[in-house]
Amino acid sequence: MNNQLREAIKDKKRIVVKIGSSSLQHSETGDMDYIRLEKLVRELCDIRNQGKEVVLVTSGAISAGKKAVNMKEIKCSTQAETMAVKQACSAIGQARLMMTYQKLFAEYNQVAAQILMTKNTIVNNLNRYNAHNTFSELLHMGVIPVVNENDTVATYEIEIGDNDTLSAIVAALVEADLLILLSDIDGLFTDDPRKNPDASFISRVDCLTDELMMMGKASTGSDVGTGGMNTKLLAAKIATSSNVDMVIANSRDIGVLHRILAGENEGTLFVAHRDEMFDLPEFVDNMHKFQ
Repeated sequence: MNNQLREAIKDKKRIVVKIGSSSLQHSETGDMDYIRLEKLVRELCDIRNQGKEVVLVTSGAISAGKKAVNMKEIKCSTQAETMAVKQACSAIGQARLMMTYQKLFAEYNQVAAQILMTKNTIVNNLNRYNAHNTFSELLHMGVIPVVNENDTVATYEIEIGDNDTLSAIVAALVEADLLILLSDIDGLFTDDPRKNPDASFISRVDCLTDELMMMGKASTGSDVGTGGMNTKLLAAKIATSSNVDMVIANSRDIGVLHRILAGENEGTLFVAHRDEMFDLPEFVDNMHKFQ
């Protein structure tokens, strides 16, 4: 059964790939890892050359902005000041991040486009309709949309909060066939493998039980990104309920992308089961209850 499900991935046509902040930087310095970025772009372009449609959801704007102004950490006395500094860093970093992507995609003669989103993009009916149409037209043109949260304007009330969740929302919005989360972990385990050496790897999840979701809440993420296993399981909930298969895999080797799409047994596969009762805008509007 697992082999059949993996084989079916070969036929996926519309793919959303998410990569996290910790996968884009050198851990020692916080500077961009250009070799990994170049490999990511090369993989995405090759997937596009196979006739598939690709959307990239990327983190890294705030981190890139902090690095550009030599800010190691944000120290402010109020939440408002902290938000302002983060938004300023995002404004700087998003431009630098997109410039880097544009240069790399151009090396492979591939056109990329930037899309920045907030919760209002999904919750508001007209915004959602327009975003869907924009994505559809870009994919029809053969363009690779590069998506991030609009941290420059997002406040607590309208932020999605992490790109694991954002990528699942995008996958649902564009009616993708597959979502791939590239992270600093191999997939889902029965416990945190960094703390428990006896934790067992889970290669396939057929049903997201309450027990699994609670297990995610107990985990933590890296100190670079914003999401731990909880956000990845929340992403799986959104994706699988929207009839999108999802794979969590380790970005240590970006080549994992073509191995996943070749049907190889990489990462953890979450099997899609459309939930007719699942309402994306309502879920996004009430997402804080699940985080």
